[in-house]
Amino acid sequence: MAGKPKPMSQIKQLLRLHKQGIGVKTIARNLGISKNTVKSYLAKLPETKMSIDEILSMEDPELEAKFHAGNPAYKDARFELLKSRLGYFEKELDRVGVNRKVLWEEYKLDYPQGYEYTQFCHHLNQQLIARNPSAVLQHKPAEKLYVDFAGKKISYVDRETGEIIWCQVFVACLPYSDYSFVMAVRSQSIEDFIYALVCCLAFLGGVPIILVPDNLKSAIIKANRYEPDVNRALEDFCNHYNMAVIPTRVAAPQDKALVENQVKMAYSRIYAKLRNQKFFDLYSLNKGISEKNHNHNQTRMQRKPYCREERFLANEKPLLQALPNEAYEIKYYRELKVAKNNHLQLTIDNHYYSVPYQWIGERVKVIYTRSMVRIYARGKMVAVHQRNPTPGKYTTVKEHLCSHHQHYLDRSPSYYMQKAERKSEVLFQLIKLLFEGGRHPEQNYKSCDGLFSLYRKTDLAIFNQACQEAIECKSYSYKFIQRIIENLNKQPDQVSQATQSPDHENIRGREYYEQLNLKF
Repeated sequence: MAGKPKPMSQIKQLLRLHKQGIGVKTIARNLGISKNTVKSYLAKLPETKMSIDEILSMEDPELEAKFHAGNPAYKDARFELLKSRLGYFEKELDRVGVNRKVLWEEYKLDYPQGYEYTQFCHHLNQQLIARNPSAVLQHKPAEKLYVDFAGKKISYVDRETGEIIWCQVFVACLPYSDYSFVMAVRSQSIEDFIYALVCCLAFLGGVPIILVPDNLKSAIIKANRYEPDVNRALEDFCNHYNMAVIPTRVAAPQDKALVENQVKMAYSRIYAKLRNQKFFDLYSLNKGISEKNHNHNQTRMQRKPYCREERFLANEKPLLQALPNEAYEIKYYRELKVAKNNHLQLTIDNHYYSVPYQWIGERVKVIYTRSMVRIYARGKMVAVHQRNPTPGKYTTVKEHLCSHHQHYLDRSPSYYMQKAERKSEVLFQLIKLLFEGGRHPEQNYKSCDGLFSLYRKTDLAIFNQACQEAIECKSYSYKFIQRIIENLNKQPDQVSQATQSPDHENIRGREYYEQLNLKF
């Protein structure tokens, strides 16, 4: 049976003729094969342990296994020896500088009668393929989004300095339609990574169910084959967009082979076509990338009657989840202590934000974004502020302060005059004249507080008379009015009478207090 094996249909003809009692020579002549070939096939009949009728009822592949049971090369003693060392050769290939040629030379030194280089490589490759089979993945529309960064960077020239700025290239694709998105960002930092994802979902016009990133540092805190620790910012992003995040296995690019293939295509269809163009900012660079990627998505695919964009628009985009109404902002988390002045310091901006005074001395959780600062205590949001990056300043909500401090913040000339007007007309006139006296308003605040204290402690008639006398004397100080009240309290029967000073040359009258220049 040397040479090429005979077709199974011809073998079945041979067996039928033999069953009919026809001789070997006649069978060979009718079928156009040699007598020895006929004899060799008939000699294999006892080895099958089956009748001719049973063999004729078998399908061709099954029949072929009966008459051509494996390659004799695998029964060779040389193969048995090589097979015992294939595991060793496979491990050695991972070492630096070790290749198939080196291993074959060592193999021949130990076993000179062994296989030559071609057969050696053939059997070793068979071992490697069998250990690492690949699967064909069936993708559902709008289910997954694969993302990755290209290994090679792209650049633009700074217009002012002439410096070449190298940028990372973010690549994403939907595996069902192979529809791709490509853009350049400054780095692989979490801020740039999230920004690229936001732009990608806006480009797609919807949200898939699952995000599949690589084990890059901006997405994964700690790599693990089965349960990697996902960056919290990425988790917040996926929660905001109603996506699940399932990273690939460590060092397993085949898990996202399509996006790896998109990276290779980006090199030829974007990098290569932009190589002779100069860009002077990131915006113009991304505009050029977008144009070339658009052409790529509209290019007819090989062995398929459609392009990526057609398949995406027809079968995938209608199934994507809707984008949220609000744009996503990265959330940062801190745990801080509320200071005695019921403010906490956000050290990244060196800015202070107020917290209700009940939480002074407590540790609270702070979640801040680019625009907002939210403060939580015991599971409840107790304060929310618009973020202010001005260093050393305070953002204060008056209601967060205790009543004493609120009063302190409320102080102003109008505040005191309105308060006085509600209590007494004479007091209102006195405080109005006090603020018109030319001193800085804050210099009069304590005097006003003292006058209101006198108002609460003094009989209204006595207080009003004391204020009236102070107005007439044009002396509006707290101590002056306090002395008048003390004198009036000593003479209660004279409260309703006009206070007159006796005629005496040593008594200073009204004219003395009205003069601008003192005359003694």
